[in-house]
Amino acid sequence: MNELIHSPGAWVMACIGALCVGLAKSGFTGISLISVFLFADLFGAKTSVGLVLPLLIVADLTVYPAFREHGSWKPVGKLILPALLGLVGGFAILAVVNDEQARHGIGASVLLMVAFQALRLFNQAAFDRMAHSSGFGISAGIAGGMATAIANAAGPVIQLFLLSRRIPKMELIGISARFFLLINLIKLPMNFQLKLINPSTLTLNAMLIPAVWVGVFSGRYLVKKVPQKWFESLVIAFSIIAGVRLCFF
Repeated sequence: MNELIHSPGAWVMACIGALCVGLAKSGFTGISLISVFLFADLFGAKTSVGLVLPLLIVADLTVYPAFREHGSWKPVGKLILPALLGLVGGFAILAVVNDEQARHGIGASVLLMVAFQALRLFNQAAFDRMAHSSGFGISAGIAGGMATAIANAAGPVIQLFLLSRRIPKMELIGISARFFLLINLIKLPMNFQLKLINPSTLTLNAMLIPAVWVGVFSGRYLVKKVPQKWFESLVIAFSIIAGVRLCFF
């Protein structure tokens, strides 16, 4: 048993967290917040950021070839610069805010994206104008960069943005896979520099990789069976739960 895990119960919770990492990467992105909560509770907020990152990269490297025929790098190119700005801002914010304030900020960003989705029900024309504006894309990229720096929690923000562009589910997953593979690799040197990744965390990562793979391939099978409307509803529902949980609990 790894030195970071001291009981069978904690090992089970860590495996569930790793499974959720894989499921989230294969399309059910709101589930990623479950892994955020589990790892933070098990290892502490700061330690969990570095511990989860290699698992995310393993999942990204698994999902990208599995969904390579869907989506392209072009949308990623439009998001990456504002995301990098958000990434820098997120690391700066970490230096001056506590865990609770950071959680509230991420939750508010997610709920704002959900509220934007609700606009489609009342004013379709206004929704379409905003969804395709450059300002909205820049804002989503910055918010996603900040969320991933603070808590590896950008999945709901980026998927809600892509959903607002009416991107089909398989293409959405392919674009997300490319975006997060790139952004998580960029984050890797900073986490090593901050010593959030060390031999103990990497040993635990190696033990949890099978659970990540089970999540990825189970999710890949399930997402193909879920109709587009159900998929959109699940993304929004998980995002609401995640946003409320981050803001209020």
